[in-house]
Amino acid sequence: MCQLLGMNSLLPASLTLSFTGFSQRGGCTGHHADGWGIAFFESEATTPGQVGKGVRYFVDKEGAATSPIANMLRTYPIKSHNVVAHVRKATVGAVTLENCHPFVRELWGRYWVFAHNGDLKDYKPALHGSFRPVGNTDSELAFCWLLQELAKSHAGVPSVEELTCTLAELVPQIAKHGTFNFLLSNGQALWAHASTQLHYVLRQHPFTQVHLKDDDVSVDLADLNGPEDRLAIVVTEPLTTNENWVAMKTGELHAFVDGAIAKCRCCSGAPAPVSA
Repeated sequence: MCQLLGMNSLLPASLTLSFTGFSQRGGCTGHHADGWGIAFFESEATTPGQVGKGVRYFVDKEGAATSPIANMLRTYPIKSHNVVAHVRKATVGAVTLENCHPFVRELWGRYWVFAHNGDLKDYKPALHGSFRPVGNTDSELAFCWLLQELAKSHAGVPSVEELTCTLAELVPQIAKHGTFNFLLSNGQALWAHASTQLHYVLRQHPFTQVHLKDDDVSVDLADLNGPEDRLAIVVTEPLTTNENWVAMKTGELHAFVDGAIAKCRCCSGAPAPVSA
């Protein structure tokens, strides 16, 4: 199975610490060496709510643990409100660049980014719109169908809550075909759905010291964040050994906005308290 990593932040933040540990799972501490990718929604704004539309996007069919591009990103602090990353263990589709997650498409004048962990059996949805797979993974096929159905459900850009409600109706139609853990973002929010395994942690002031699980690195988050910073990290398996990671339940769908879980009548599960 593949592994997922996502971030949603109130203010533009760097994911270098989390990506340092996560990338080791792409062939070093994990066997997910069949490609990797990461997408950043960038913004030059320093105030909440002013998220960027532009996406800085990297994919590589080499394992993340040894990829020169991944090595650069472990030390290059790209500031972003929303990040989606993925390390791949190929189960459907060859080890090629076009099959590396995350996948990117445009809808309603915004980029959408999607990454999936799991296998979908006998999944052959009808695609009759403008969204078509470039590669041959079940993941990209599911992404294309989701965007097709979102476009059919809304004439223009809906609110985050409206999008969450529509996703809550669409996702079970895919999840019935197998394991459908995924991360999805349009730069305004980060949506996370768990079929089997997905965890999150919410960080805000006062920040504490953390120790990476996949690398011998300890960092005091207070040195990297100010008192107004707040962010959510979502990952397949916890990245640190000394934080209160919350395991999402099967079928849970959360929308993360401004570094917290968005209150939504359509989200399953209640928000957990914020931890440092």
